[in-house]
Amino acid sequence: MMGDFVQVEKSGRVAVLRLNSPDTLNAIGTLEHCADVINALESLDDDPAISVGILTGNGRAFCAGGNLKGMKEKTGIGRMPVPVETMNTYRRGVQKITRAFMATNVPMIAAVNGHAVGLGLDLACLCDVRIAAESAKCAASFIKVGIVPGDGGAWSLQQILGYSKAAELFLTGERFDAASGLEMGLFSQVVADDKLLDAARAVAEKISENPPRAVRLTKRLLREAQAQRYSDILELSAAYQAVIHETRDHEEAVDAFLEKRAPNFTGE
Repeated sequence: MMGDFVQVEKSGRVAVLRLNSPDTLNAIGTLEHCADVINALESLDDDPAISVGILTGNGRAFCAGGNLKGMKEKTGIGRMPVPVETMNTYRRGVQKITRAFMATNVPMIAAVNGHAVGLGLDLACLCDVRIAAESAKCAASFIKVGIVPGDGGAWSLQQILGYSKAAELFLTGERFDAASGLEMGLFSQVVADDKLLDAARAVAEKISENPPRAVRLTKRLLREAQAQRYSDILELSAAYQAVIHETRDHEEAVDAFLEKRAPNFTGE
């Protein structure tokens, strides 16, 4: 059951997930917020009609990270009365978000509008494709409030940028703009603010035109390849290929190519 923090809109084979707390710049401040994000991702994974998801934020921010007021008052995600409770809160909260992103087989596109800071930047990094508005401002800024990236960002950011650049961003905590993010390879596109969702949807539509089961298995193979040996990925690739060769959509794709016509995929 999803709460009010994440809005889910489905159109065709594309779903748009909107973080919906613009007054707090979509900061993720409670375990309930975490559960909403996780449930939204799982709802996409459970829906065979959905091929791709877009994550964005309502208002002028993508996600401003954690809620500092809640941290100060010890009412949300962050410091608890004793350290073991703090550790367990991170495990039950933001780390479960990270695991949910890594577990989903639905490709995710981050449409980064406005601020993506701390946990917000890490959410974008957990997506498969990242597109930014020109006004986007980002920072791996945990160190600026005297903490470490407790959500797993130390892994995800360096997967994208490499160790040296990720270390620079985490250890300085300095902000950077969309153009810099494009230059360093964090974003694949930077577009005008009013064209952001159009650009994200254009990529999503291209993905959704392909056979649904092949899309999900390709996403899973890419994720598994980040953490496994090459020999293991060869074996997994062969296994996935054996499965996908038996699908009707594979046969339809081959027939359509040979007959020089548009394919009609059914997800079977």
